[in-house]
Amino acid sequence: MKTKHLTLFDLDHTLLPIDSDQSWGRFTTQVGWTSKEDFLVKNEAFYQDYCRGELDIHAYVRFATQTIRDKGATLSNAMRERFIQEVIAPQIKPQALSLVSEHQARGEEVVIITATNEWVTRPIADLFGVRELIALQLSRDPSGWITGEIEGTPTLGAGKLTRLQQWLTERGSSLSDFKTTFYSDSINDAPLLGAVNFPVATNPDDALRALATQNGWPILELFAQA
Repeated sequence: MKTKHLTLFDLDHTLLPIDSDQSWGRFTTQVGWTSKEDFLVKNEAFYQDYCRGELDIHAYVRFATQTIRDKGATLSNAMRERFIQEVIAPQIKPQALSLVSEHQARGEEVVIITATNEWVTRPIADLFGVRELIALQLSRDPSGWITGEIEGTPTLGAGKLTRLQQWLTERGSSLSDFKTTFYSDSINDAPLLGAVNFPVATNPDDALRALATQNGWPILELFAQA
């Protein structure tokens, strides 16, 4: 009998009402690191590709990390701290924090699993009090800084399921050992939603709402709550 519970949360538009990766790109334009005429237009185009399930993740990561690769670790890490304080922290809503803490209080293993890279999302997971983060891993050069390439399988689409299975295998377990719940907003996450015991369409996009309705999955409008 399964007695262990594993609860998974997507991040952008699920626990956050914004997309952290897209927001970081906009922030770099606001602070003068990138140009509105060039970078911002391309950043928005990549985001629309993601929404349609057509994102070239390798091209996007090269594009999205170019600025921090040019600026270097010291300046980039300092600017990330400002981004977290000014942009992300105000978007962390009480109902999202409560949802995470409710699962933790029941003794469940809680994991954030996101297609956004670990450089952007590690401090965000920390704000939610979640230690375990499965995010897009960025390849590093000998100095430890970002190269613009992806390390391993991207956590996008079916890649989320693959990365989760790898994470579990490294811990000597598998999905079958757990009662599993996954909260997500995106049709991109259909493979993982279909693999867990309790999929929850959370603030779903239109395609996921239709799929959830068809399959009888619960729909949670997290940010409609007071």
